[in-house]
Amino acid sequence: MATGGVVEVYLDLLSQPCRAVLILLSCNNIPHRVRTVALRRGDNRTPEFTRLNPMQKVPVMVDNGFILTESDAILKYLVAKYNIPEHWYPRQPERRARVDEYTAWHHTHTRPHAAKVFILEVLLPRMTGSPVNQTKVGRALDELGGTLDKLESMFLRGQSFLCGDDITLADLLAICEIMQPLGGGRDILEDRPQLQRWRSRVQSALGESFDHAHAVLYALRDRNKAKL
Repeated sequence: MATGGVVEVYLDLLSQPCRAVLILLSCNNIPHRVRTVALRRGDNRTPEFTRLNPMQKVPVMVDNGFILTESDAILKYLVAKYNIPEHWYPRQPERRARVDEYTAWHHTHTRPHAAKVFILEVLLPRMTGSPVNQTKVGRALDELGGTLDKLESMFLRGQSFLCGDDITLADLLAICEIMQPLGGGRDILEDRPQLQRWRSRVQSALGESFDHAHAVLYALRDRNKAKL
């Protein structure tokens, strides 16, 4: 468990929420130690990990003996406890409510819809050896398209970021999900210039932390390209 002021996090960086946690820690210089939990090897089902999280899911955070699961809770805890700029999760009630509004919506829209494309194009073919079911992918992309429409019209609108002029936890969670289909070589923002500009602003704000956290996803993309 984490000791001496070092936050210990149990992560698999093919997991979108795990990347969000790592990026927040890294770009805010919070001392941390990463414990890799390879889901593909079943590391999350070991007795040791199950004692940390009986749900057998990542991410998990241990901070001086305090164990916390669920990425949304972990991110908000880190902002509250450590010296992180307020823009990540503003104290002002209306601004904070906007972040909460997005994160509540995120878990039933951006997250499952982007993940479904990745599952259909990458995970299921690898697990089963079957070809990609293009009919199912097409339906998943249609569903995702509706979510991306809402990101543009309801959240981003004419702003620089999803909840205003500064980057917040909302942008961090969203970008990690939107990047996921890239593991199969698909850029889901290819025909969406407004969201492309938003993505560039987010990447610029996160700096090297962004590419470091996504290195595993980039490697998966490159391996898939090499097979073509």
